[in-house]
Amino acid sequence: MFNVEHIRQDFPILHRQVNGKPLVYLDNAATSQTPQAVIDAIVAYYSNYNANIHRGVHSLSQEATDAYEEARIKIQNHFNAKFSHEIIFTSGTTHGINLVANGFSSLLKKGDEIIVSALEHHSNIVPWQMLCERSGATLKVIPMNLEGELIMSEYHKLLSDHTKLVFVNHISNALGTINPIKYIIDEAHKVGAAVLIDGAQSCPHIKPDVQALDVDFYVTSAHKMCGPTGEGMLYGKEDWLNKLPPYQGGGEMIDQVTFEKTTYAGLPHKFEAGTPNICGGIAFGAAIDYMNGIGFDAIANYEHELLEYATAKLSEIEGLKIYGTSKQKTSVVSFNLEGIHPYDVGTILDKLGIAVRTGHHCAQPIMDFYKIPGTVRASFAFYNTKEEVDALVTGVKKAKMMLS
Repeated sequence: MFNVEHIRQDFPILHRQVNGKPLVYLDNAATSQTPQAVIDAIVAYYSNYNANIHRGVHSLSQEATDAYEEARIKIQNHFNAKFSHEIIFTSGTTHGINLVANGFSSLLKKGDEIIVSALEHHSNIVPWQMLCERSGATLKVIPMNLEGELIMSEYHKLLSDHTKLVFVNHISNALGTINPIKYIIDEAHKVGAAVLIDGAQSCPHIKPDVQALDVDFYVTSAHKMCGPTGEGMLYGKEDWLNKLPPYQGGGEMIDQVTFEKTTYAGLPHKFEAGTPNICGGIAFGAAIDYMNGIGFDAIANYEHELLEYATAKLSEIEGLKIYGTSKQKTSVVSFNLEGIHPYDVGTILDKLGIAVRTGHHCAQPIMDFYKIPGTVRASFAFYNTKEEVDALVTGVKKAKMMLS
């Protein structure tokens, strides 16, 4: 059975105080907290078998290699990739997106079109703008409505034989909207376009099946799902990964090197130049084990309860407006108090030990759409409680009283 108080015992940081108050951590969309099991995996690596991988014949190197590749297989199984070599370790979602964008520089030409959505994080906008500048391709945008949903009828109008790539996030980091990615993928494939899904915000809450989705590329970050920072993964269909050129040159990604000619290693090493974040990959695998031990259905159900509870309680505050009211959304509430800057609200909440995110959340086009400077974003994880939601509501009321 799901027992949040039992789960909270797994997270050492949740027992500390901030500004003399018990920590209420509601910035999970930025970075989730780390359970002891993942911390233990990090300590075990550096204490027992810290060594470089794939190259050494000594025991420590072999142990590290085995643990790293076992983590790759855990990630393969979690996302249901067909092959383990379709899982590329990266430094995070941004790295994975840039890897793909760089690869397509040699595949696109003037007159080609690529599509992003109005709900994107800057990391899923800027690399494609840079790609268009290099290739001469044109960037088009799926518009959004006031509820924070993508307008699918407009998406249809954008698709054509010129469309080569479509990039959409699975879940909006700023609003919590869950996008209809299976539909988006299927429609893109009808015109022969490839699809990359930014899964940074979805993977903490749901368990994507990349084969069932038939997605061409899927990227995410470990630090959003109880793992370490500086670690992530790119899933790519084998055929697509073979078409793309290497992103970086160096050790590990080569087959043969001479001054006249270099040939490249096969997948996944072709995209993993240099010494990787070995400990990060191993800890990513430990984080996936931990979350699967709780169960993603249980996580989703509990977080939905928190979302509904928080939405109802915050909506009772006069002058508070919630942005992102899609029926399909995850545990994010993005809001403002009338006439009060979100930064000021966040500052007062911090004095009360409540951690939220304020600003445009690296999604400035969304804020421009609503004509606001930013929002206060409270984002919930499976280790948060309704009592913490109550503390947030009390804090927002206090901020309103102090700042009005």
